[in-house]
Amino acid sequence: MATRSEIFAWKLAAMPLLLATLGGFALTAAAAPPSGIKNVVLVHGAFADGSGWEPVANILRKDGYTVAVVQHPETSFAEDVKFTKAVIDRQPGPVVLVGHSYGGSVITEAGNDPKVAALVYIAAFGPDAGESAATIEQALPPATKGIKATDDGYFYIDPAVFTADFAADVPSPKVDFMAESQVLISKDSFTSPITSPAWKTKPSWYMVATQDRSINPDQERMMAKRMKAKTIEVNSSHVAYISHPKETAKLIEEAATSAKSNQRSVAKAGE
Repeated sequence: MATRSEIFAWKLAAMPLLLATLGGFALTAAAAPPSGIKNVVLVHGAFADGSGWEPVANILRKDGYTVAVVQHPETSFAEDVKFTKAVIDRQPGPVVLVGHSYGGSVITEAGNDPKVAALVYIAAFGPDAGESAATIEQALPPATKGIKATDDGYFYIDPAVFTADFAADVPSPKVDFMAESQVLISKDSFTSPITSPAWKTKPSWYMVATQDRSINPDQERMMAKRMKAKTIEVNSSHVAYISHPKETAKLIEEAATSAKSNQRSVAKAGE
């Protein structure tokens, strides 16, 4: 049987090898690239502002993502695209660009920015060239009849039907305040046509809200199909990102991971 002194000597002799092995593991871990895109830009839709994204943003940040929320004014389509591109350009690397409702029209145009690697549509418009949110709604109208026009060229939702037609699965205190604080959208924003749809060149993901009364769910399915988007469906009102934040964050994270893999494949193919 080995003496205590002999055992100590063996341990001492093995120490350099152990340290070298552990050091190698540490170097390997430090050198490993991050998995997927880490920058997410969130774009709100009509009648809302960016604060509704808070539950989704909290999940994404907890999972290690950098999140930026665009507060575009809804005063004109060109202005909303400009605000969105400004936020994209401030990000430190590739971006997953996410849009809800009218925000889908915005990301369809702003998504041509070279930093945008993937698009995610949450119950959103995804117009083709020459289309607008208005022409899509006219082709297959939604259930709501509550959208009203002001004398100065803006639209709002009648507060009497706001809950039923916009956010039926959001708790009353919150949805009541959303109705009171809704952001009016300009006619220009709603009717301006897309010139170059980014989804034709960027990978896309889509969440269909099956109980949507603001965009016809069949129109959502049509838009998702023609952009060849990876599509999921949730039993939700129009504001699926508020009532289903976990599912929304999961879809965004899937886009972030998959788009990065797709970039590596494209780069390898071009070698």
